[in-house]
Amino acid sequence: MDFLLKNGYAVDYAEDLEGRTDILISNGVIARVGQNLDANDARVIDCEGLTVFPGLCDIHVHLRDPGQTYKEDVLTGCEAAAAGGVTAVACMPNTVPTADCPDVIKYILQKAKGAAAKVYPIGAITKGLKGEELCDYAALKAAGCVAVSDDGRPVESASVMEHGMLKAQLAGLAVISHCEDLKVINGGIMNDGEVARRLGAKGMSRLSEDVVTARELAISRSCGAPIHIAHVSTEGSADLIRAAKHIGIKCTCETAPHYFMLTEEKLSGRDADYRMNPPLRTEADRQAIIRALADGTIDCIITDHAPHSAEDKSDFEKAPNGVVGLETSLAAALTELYHGGVLTLKDIVRLMCVNPRRILGIPGGSLKEGEPADIAVADINELWTVEPDKLHSKSHNTCFKGMTLKGKVKYTFLDGKTVYRD
Repeated sequence: MDFLLKNGYAVDYAEDLEGRTDILISNGVIARVGQNLDANDARVIDCEGLTVFPGLCDIHVHLRDPGQTYKEDVLTGCEAAAAGGVTAVACMPNTVPTADCPDVIKYILQKAKGAAAKVYPIGAITKGLKGEELCDYAALKAAGCVAVSDDGRPVESASVMEHGMLKAQLAGLAVISHCEDLKVINGGIMNDGEVARRLGAKGMSRLSEDVVTARELAISRSCGAPIHIAHVSTEGSADLIRAAKHIGIKCTCETAPHYFMLTEEKLSGRDADYRMNPPLRTEADRQAIIRALADGTIDCIITDHAPHSAEDKSDFEKAPNGVVGLETSLAAALTELYHGGVLTLKDIVRLMCVNPRRILGIPGGSLKEGEPADIAVADINELWTVEPDKLHSKSHNTCFKGMTLKGKVKYTFLDGKTVYRD
């Protein structure tokens, strides 16, 4: 079926487009963009009062498939993505078995056929995420990988990381670093600060993140290979990356909505749904992340969507880290950054549609004629309360539960087909 999105407010950073526009979707692509378009035989959707974005791209999600499909699987994860206006996801390799060989990559891509979002697998840097033997990057690339990462664990050896970065560069794969010094963490479960001391919980020092961030930047400077820093949460890491970019180091980075919206105070009630890695930090760190988004230090917003069952999250001290986020990411960014006067709508598109795709070489991210009709339509002023039981993910461990956000996805199109309607 063809669609005519009529009278919407279109925002496209790549095409420098912002304003009232009609968009005709035909045969799965954006056929025409302009004023007063004729519907022909297309179904007309009145987008008066709605904002039309290119489909979002989240380059840091955990789909738990294969191996932990009671938490999430490729199809349910993509349904959650569609509900958040996300039309492309890159999934991390800490599956069971690890996505460190072509067979697992091919399984993920096969499972993703017919899903509500496009899936781009990320392979492992090292076999089994053990930080020892590098994977066959050429084989991973040929199977469909867009990047490599040991996310969930750091690559503890600087030498192994350097060789991995150089080898990945030759294979045409981005390298994503989980910056964590395990010896510094030493079993910590939340930010090492006032709240942890009040609860008598073991803390996770920000030094853990900052020291490995500095190491990765030093490796990149030394060998000339690019590095992408995952889930930046501290003022120190943001400052290091800003300085590195200033002197020409080939680095990019990301952060997640919980790091620019929430702080460690959320853990005062000993609720494991507010536990993730890296952890929620201080108000000073939160403000630093917002500054880094505003000045371009941080290149993109991701979710680190990490589903866990209610049983998994039931024990505050023993629960695994991670929160779901695909369905709330755009709303959170609009609430804090756009309605908060920090960023423009074009900035939101740059951070959530354009830059993520550029970093991993993923196509799309534009409303240009001839592009695949991967589109999100949202009411950026609609208030809604996050109710975990209404989320599309199999797991409901959201750190935004009970919060009122401003901005709601109304439609999501993937290759011209409606994959979500509010």
